[in-house]
Amino acid sequence: MTETNTRDPFEEALIGAVFAQIARDGWWRLSIARAAGEAGLDMARARRLLPSRTSFLLRFGAQADQAALSERPESGTAQERLFDAIMRRLDVFQRHRAGLVVLLRALPTDPAAGALLAAASLVSMGWLLEAAGISATGPMGMLRRKGLLAVWLWTLRAWLRDETADMASTMAALDTALARAAQVARSLPGETPSAPADDAPAEAQPD
Repeated sequence: MTETNTRDPFEEALIGAVFAQIARDGWWRLSIARAAGEAGLDMARARRLLPSRTSFLLRFGAQADQAALSERPESGTAQERLFDAIMRRLDVFQRHRAGLVVLLRALPTDPAAGALLAAASLVSMGWLLEAAGISATGPMGMLRRKGLLAVWLWTLRAWLRDETADMASTMAALDTALARAAQVARSLPGETPSAPADDAPAEAQPD
């Protein structure tokens, strides 16, 4: 997959430096100020952009969403559009794989960060659904968002285990999860055939 959205070079450098430090020192020893200093980046500008670890998590999630939403193809099914958007999101994750693996494996020891990411991810799933032409509003919209979040977590689990350059097993896991979600959605009253439902693989949690 190829990301086409324009990225800010300073933000990219800072986020890359933060992930490099996480990969080296772990999540709990992260200092954004130290990461900026070691990378030779302007400290005042880094402070404005990422004042805290929380802001770092949210900013990176927003960056991944921007990549996922950077293209909105008019053709293809909703399921195909969701597949493409999620893979564009994972392209951003792949650029910082070493640090993200350490971060995701540390989340069970940081409930506050885990809760923050869960809430932010639910918002992200709503944007992906709407971009694919599926309503994410109202009670059924919440059900679809939770269903797509389960698909995302299932795929993320596969990505954590996938060390191939082309993410082949990750794409296979995503395709399977979306197909199962669509199958469940077809059994729900008033649902469209391609709208993800809440019964995507229940064990979808990052290792």
